[in-house]
Amino acid sequence: MGKYCCSSNCRSKRSDSLPLPIETTFNLPSPLPPWPEGEGFGSGTIDLGGLQVRQVSTFTKVWATSEGGSDNLGASFFEPSQIPTDFFMLGCYSQPNNRKLRGWVLVARDKTNTDALKKPIDYTLVWSSESLNIRQDGIGYFWSPTPPKGYKAVGHIVTNSQEKPSLEKVRCVRSDLTDECKTESWIWGPGKRSATKHFNVFSLTPKDVGMLDLVVCVGTFLAQKPGQTIEAASISMACMKNKEGNFSWMPNLDQIQALFQAYAPWIYLHPIEKYFPSSMSWFFVNGALLYKRGDESKPEHIEARGNNLPRVHDFYEDDGAYWIDLPVDEESKERIKRGNLKESEVYLHVKPIFGGTFTDITIWIFYPFNGPAKAKVGCINIPFRRIGEHVGDWEHLTLRVSNFSGELWSVYFSQHSRGHWVDAQDLEFHDGNKPAIYSSLHSHAMYSKPGLVLQGCGGMGIRNDTAKSEMVMDTGARFSVVAAEYLNLSEPPWLNYRRKWGPKISYGKIMKYVMKCFPSEMSGEEGPTGPMLKKSWKGDEVVQ
Repeated sequence: MGKYCCSSNCRSKRSDSLPLPIETTFNLPSPLPPWPEGEGFGSGTIDLGGLQVRQVSTFTKVWATSEGGSDNLGASFFEPSQIPTDFFMLGCYSQPNNRKLRGWVLVARDKTNTDALKKPIDYTLVWSSESLNIRQDGIGYFWSPTPPKGYKAVGHIVTNSQEKPSLEKVRCVRSDLTDECKTESWIWGPGKRSATKHFNVFSLTPKDVGMLDLVVCVGTFLAQKPGQTIEAASISMACMKNKEGNFSWMPNLDQIQALFQAYAPWIYLHPIEKYFPSSMSWFFVNGALLYKRGDESKPEHIEARGNNLPRVHDFYEDDGAYWIDLPVDEESKERIKRGNLKESEVYLHVKPIFGGTFTDITIWIFYPFNGPAKAKVGCINIPFRRIGEHVGDWEHLTLRVSNFSGELWSVYFSQHSRGHWVDAQDLEFHDGNKPAIYSSLHSHAMYSKPGLVLQGCGGMGIRNDTAKSEMVMDTGARFSVVAAEYLNLSEPPWLNYRRKWGPKISYGKIMKYVMKCFPSEMSGEEGPTGPMLKKSWKGDEVVQ
């Protein structure tokens, strides 16, 4: 393996002598299977209310630089190519050169001849690379379309000529079919990341993202000229909108089953893990108890489907009136704490995202018990006896799938009430297109690679250890679709239980110095609330 050099000069030499990652296109390991028949899912075209859009992933490079940006490897800028007949370009695509080429932009056509699209009336030059002393493929010119009154631009144009682009090149979108957008991640700039004194390029995403939001991501980028704030730059661009809220291109139940069988992750548990997942019915039948405040001496056994749990119509949020706990006798308690990997089951919540142009398949995994943590202070590891423990541990992953094609684009990994998205090209795959997931020892936080992640600061914190082992949970072996609001499925009774899945126990005072670098939940035990009370149930995932 070659040595990695972190100086900019060395990186520049590397980019001269070796091909850049972007010169290779990423594809999933296996071809997509044919999906079961349905109304619109996987058909390639989505109707946003008279305005049809398609997702284009074939590009022609317009301009590139091999300096600046992530890893000082530059970025490349593309026009969509092979645009279907009667569809129009809405903007260009860009990505950093330190990643394989993989992306998309939407193209559109006016299905009903209602002037949903119009040509721009002019272009404004946002910036050119002419004055930059960097390695680049010619000169890049960044243009912002000037839309007619009542229309919005949804993407910038990049050319390698100082001449204004043709007015026929791009289309603007009628304002009632657009909505606000915001920057998502930094793509490129010749200076420091996000420095307003420099030109910067950012990817764009809808301002509001969730199950009930109808804003559609276009796949284009935002060009921020020197001296301009992000807020001021964002005003010039918009996202699109599913105006009528029609979700007929969301997957039906058969298609959901096929999607999950194609992408069902393999979860690797740590080699010395003692606390395994279980199914809901196993947890209840093996002795889980329901406690009621004020009547703690008479806990109630929970029925196999949770029929006797307090329902959603009783209360909409956790009020501390009820909680679930383990059996009283030690033998039963220890047995249920260890879960049952062999009979475990995962639970799927399927929802529209980006106005229904994508589907989020959230995979909920239940562990009866979260084991004690282990701290790292410098070179010293400190195993705790109780700190970090709690009854009931809900973890989740989310598969984000394109409704145009059924292709998996990214996976969300939950980690201690937050998490992060991982693009498909950064995943490890097994058995075709099934991502490998690594569950951390005792805490069960999800990671895309094995190793140690320290949750803390200054070399001090809680260890999250992951490793490959023979203890693997194939999520596709046993799963249930428990919620898909657009399909009006019958939900299991336990899903509507909205109180704690474990008791609350305080350990008392802990040194303030220690608490600065340890998560606040280390000060006691508290069972989590269930899936329906998580922010991500209706909204987008919470990112670190």
